[in-house]
Amino acid sequence: MDKLKRVDIIFGAYTAEKYKVLEATMKKSSEEIIEEMIESGLKGRGGAGFLTGLKWKFTAGEADPERYVVCNADEGEPGTFKDREILTTVPRKVFSGMAICAKAIGAKKGFMYLRGEYRYLLPDLHKELDIFNEHLKRFGLDFDVEIRMGSGAYICGEESALFESIEGKRGEPRNKPPYPTVAGVFSKPTVINNVETFVNAMMIMKYGAHEFKKLGTDDSRGSKLFSVSGDTPKPGIYELELGMTVEDFVNEFGDGDTKAVQVGGAAGFCVPRKKFKDTIIGFEGVPTGGSMMIFNSSRSMYNVLHNYIDFFEEESCGQCTPCRVGCQQLMKGIEAVKRGEKQSGYLKQLLNLSDTMKITSKCGLGQSVANSFSSIVENFKEEMIY
Repeated sequence: MDKLKRVDIIFGAYTAEKYKVLEATMKKSSEEIIEEMIESGLKGRGGAGFLTGLKWKFTAGEADPERYVVCNADEGEPGTFKDREILTTVPRKVFSGMAICAKAIGAKKGFMYLRGEYRYLLPDLHKELDIFNEHLKRFGLDFDVEIRMGSGAYICGEESALFESIEGKRGEPRNKPPYPTVAGVFSKPTVINNVETFVNAMMIMKYGAHEFKKLGTDDSRGSKLFSVSGDTPKPGIYELELGMTVEDFVNEFGDGDTKAVQVGGAAGFCVPRKKFKDTIIGFEGVPTGGSMMIFNSSRSMYNVLHNYIDFFEEESCGQCTPCRVGCQQLMKGIEAVKRGEKQSGYLKQLLNLSDTMKITSKCGLGQSVANSFSSIVENFKEEMIY
């Protein structure tokens, strides 16, 4: 890919069709649905990038007949607000994707775990659910979706902590394995995908895997919604083809003085100006759940990093020592260097600590702290020093 390409699939015209795609898909066998999903190469749009079709296949292959579909709508990553727009404007595409998954894996129950701050969406979502349920009865699919509310905890965006919360427990990550396809919510085989992934699944059923694969690259098929914020004249939500470079992105959305782009929110990677040209936005480069925060030369990258660590320190569930104590020590460390109480060489020790957290933390929160920490410290070392 040599240029940025805008597309309009997620929010594209669908009103007149209502649930026609779902109706047509219900005539397919579970094997046909899963084969189409695998052929599409769709990877989870939450950022982790596991092949969606394989996740569905593994869950469908479990011996336990009680299976669940879970939609992760706990959009808590800083700088990400595209799932909110999907749920506001095209919620039926999400419910359709969940029902398609249910048909594929043989599930009768689904949960949408909705971010606590999105409670105001509930009335409209329940109205759409009523319409959705009427169509399911007509299609002969025995599947029910229940919306469960989060309470503003970032950690509950992690799949196993989300399961714990749905079950009425404290939202803390579980040990893995077993993985959700074997033992997810209520310790039953579970498919968990995020909002955008379920919409993509529905659109693949509408257009076919062949059409979906025309967009993106071999490693990053399709398009992606991006939440663009920061020092940009064009803030908002845009659907773009995967595989573009950060330079392509900055040429379109930068303000002419962009010095860094934080790809993937606080848990993502900070790409400096010198790496714009060679950094691909996709699973072969820097993956993102959607957040794209742009910083120009007026911004202190020390302050940006300080805000990120403060966020992680606040949101850590405290269950494991590497994350609980590590975040505290990283914060104390960069503050000491900035005040001149520690020499610049101390940053190397802090980088080693962040690497240790990446290896030893129990879940993605502690493991991802190193992403922003190392990419900012290594590329903007001069701004970390007194």
